[in-house]
Amino acid sequence: MVDNNEIFDIVIVGGGIVGLASAYKIASSHPDLRIAVMEKEKTLCYHQTGHNSGVIHSGLYYKPGSAKAMNCTKGRKELVSFAKKYEIPHKICGKIIVATANKELTHLERIYNNGLENQVEGIEKITSEKIKELEPFCDGIAGLWVPCTGIIDFVQVAEKLAELIVTRDTSHESRASSQILLEHEVTGFDKHDFYTEVRTNKGNFTTKYIINCAGLQSDRIAKADGIWPDVRIIPFRGDFYELTENAKEKVNNLIYPVPDPKFPFLGVHFTRMINDTVECGPNAVFSFKREGYNKTDFDFTDLWESLSYMGTWTMFMKNLRFGIAEYSRAFSKKLFLHSLQRLVPSLTEHDIKPSRAGVRAQAVAKNGKPVDDFKIEKGKNSIHVLNAPSPAATASLAIGEYINEVATQYFKLKKEEK
Repeated sequence: MVDNNEIFDIVIVGGGIVGLASAYKIASSHPDLRIAVMEKEKTLCYHQTGHNSGVIHSGLYYKPGSAKAMNCTKGRKELVSFAKKYEIPHKICGKIIVATANKELTHLERIYNNGLENQVEGIEKITSEKIKELEPFCDGIAGLWVPCTGIIDFVQVAEKLAELIVTRDTSHESRASSQILLEHEVTGFDKHDFYTEVRTNKGNFTTKYIINCAGLQSDRIAKADGIWPDVRIIPFRGDFYELTENAKEKVNNLIYPVPDPKFPFLGVHFTRMINDTVECGPNAVFSFKREGYNKTDFDFTDLWESLSYMGTWTMFMKNLRFGIAEYSRAFSKKLFLHSLQRLVPSLTEHDIKPSRAGVRAQAVAKNGKPVDDFKIEKGKNSIHVLNAPSPAATASLAIGEYINEVATQYFKLKKEEK
């Protein structure tokens, strides 16, 4: 006999910003549904959201018509409105993308055209003189000015979403109470005809619908639900440096390089954070542990799952030189500095100090290609977010709205069947 307090209409696995945005959107549209957000850590946003660089992305990098392009632009506008409404600190400061060599100009033009197709507001080509005007210590031969890019603390956004999920008005009898359950690690599912039993380290819970927003563990949660995705999560650690107090004046806002289109990473860049520190990075190196934030972190199961997957080896072989360069930079402050000096030549080793690290959940296909777009897969009574790297935090409210639409279709169909 299941206790009524353990019965939910929807269980969302993962307490990052995508899971919380999904719960918020569903709770706002369906006040009669009881939702549980289950997070295995002691706090929300412990992993990808909590290690995010805090950039509100514009949407110009992404292939026109892709899920990333559409959701980033839509989500960015909604995110800024949400931040204004709830007085969450943010700043629309703009950024520059800087070409430092002639060979980058073709890619810069491609990004510019993407921005126009994706209807990014105010984007414009700038000269080397304009680069100096915006960022006096930055050197480049040409660039793009993207005024709608900004910075924010995504953890504060997520915490506000969590607050709104659990404090909605329950005075009306049609309103259901929802919960944020910390230190609840989902270990498996028992599928039944009309419900699913969710097994956790704190006991079992019954639900009609599952939403998997587990990030670095998303493919494992999908398999536990009987979904065998055609991708695997391969973790990539990104290390950051920070400018010292004396060097902070060398960066006004955000400075990005022209990204190499062969790789799913934007390259090391400069970000003046919402707390006024300036971060430099990240690099991108294969991690021996899915939740490993130190250079020497290791987990046998995680490593075995990565290295027993043919897609990982194919990706390594295709990008061998890139991988070696990234690893070299991860263990060498001098090499990391050299990458930063491409954009800000006057930086010295005394101007940067080691900072934090993050781990990106990158879905990789069997052919070794990193999945470039968001990947969301539907199950019988579930939906699984299998690839949601940057700009997922910026796009979170738009992704949450899509998940709300999918869940709405499910519950509407079940009502009709009755």
